Amino acid sequence: MKVYTKTGDKGETSLFGGKRVLKSNVRIEAYGTSDELNAWIGLIRSQEIKNYHIKTLVEIQDRIFTLGAQLAADPDKPKLKLPKIAEEDIVYLEQEMDKMDTHLPPMTKFTLPGGNDVVSYCHIARTVCRRCERLIIELTQTAEVDDLVIKYVNRLSDYLFVLSRMLTVELNAKEEFWEARK
Repeated sequence: MKVYTKTGDKGETSLFGGKRVLKSNVRIEAYGTSDELNAWIGLIRSQEIKNYHIKTLVEIQDRIFTLGAQLAADPDKPKLKLPKIAEEDIVYLEQEMDKMDTHLPPMTKFTLPGGNDVVSYCHIARTVCRRCERLIIELTQTAEVDDLVIKYVNRLSDYLFVLSRMLTVELNAKEEFWEARK
C-alpha cells in the first residue's frame, strides 16, 4: 500500500465511508486537530517520565484514534462499524486526575505554562485539545456528534493540565503563577 494516493491534490479528501469533502471542512479540521493532539501526546510520552504516565498516555492515544475515527466517518453512512468512546473512558480520566490531585498543592492562582520542556509540552497539548473541542462543537452545528466524544475531549484537556502540574512536582520544576497587575 502506498502512502500517497494523489486523490487529494485538488484540495479534497475522503471521509471514512468514501464521501469526498474539502480539506477545509470543519469535520476534517476537527479530526486533523485530534491527530495533532495525538502527536503532542506522543511527544510527552517520549520524554523521561514515569512509566505509569506513559501507560496512561498510550491509553489516551488509543482513545484519540477512536474519537478521530468517529469524526472522520461519513455521517450519511450511519451503519459503519466504528469504535466508540465509552463513559468508562471519561471515568478513567477523572480517576487519573483524582490520583494526581492527592499529590498536588491546592491551586489558588492561574499557572503560567512552562518551567520545564515536558511540562510545556503538556500545556501545548492542552491548548490543542481545547482547539479540537471548539472545532467539534462547531461541527455539532451542522452534524451529529456523539456527546461522549465532546465530554471526553473536555475532560482530556483537564487531565493534561493536571498532568502538567504533576510533572512539575515530579521533575522538580518551578510552578509560576500569574499575578494580575493592579
